Amino acid sequence: MGRKNISDQRKKEIVIAFYEVSKSIGLENVSIANLANHMGISKGLVMHYYQNKEHILEDLSNYILEAYITFINNSTPDKIESKVALENFIQKMFTREWSEYVDDGVFYSLYALIYRDKKISNSFKRFSNSLRQVLKSKLLSAKEHSVITNSNIDELNEIIFAMIDGGYFYLGTQINDMEAYKKQSLIYSNHVISLLQFS
Repeated sequence: MGRKNISDQRKKEIVIAFYEVSKSIGLENVSIANLANHMGISKGLVMHYYQNKEHILEDLSNYILEAYITFINNSTPDKIESKVALENFIQKMFTREWSEYVDDGVFYSLYALIYRDKKISNSFKRFSNSLRQVLKSKLLSAKEHSVITNSNIDELNEIIFAMIDGGYFYLGTQINDMEAYKKQSLIYSNHVISLLQFS
């Protein structure tokens, strides 16, 4: 049990270091050698835990998922008991605060690999499904507390998730001016809020 905990901790340290190096030089440029150099350990020690870069990438997607879920949980209470709480949550989903948790460059470099790597593709499917479930739990909480009356929460969840995912991509890759970003994100969040049938 103790060895497993140590192994898990060391693997997490490697993934975090991989993420940090990726932010600096680009995910596609990170090698086992420069990762080991960054950590001040031997290449062999890195390979003791990860046989190759592809295995690190799989765990990196899980690390990013944890960061996103942490952001969501820190952005809203577990229970959505008021219209204001739900509106605040939706608006948070379109802010730049996401990027404080996950670097856009690393995320989209990893995202591009889903078209070439089946394991990464499957990992991202799990990633998306997990985020969908978190979003759905917030909507269900709002319904259970009579904040909204939407009958088809599954459909509503899919529409909102698609808008957040697409909006995040567009805002992150096409708009650099903060004022323009705020204006555009407000358009998206207001449209999402218009889909909610408040009690």
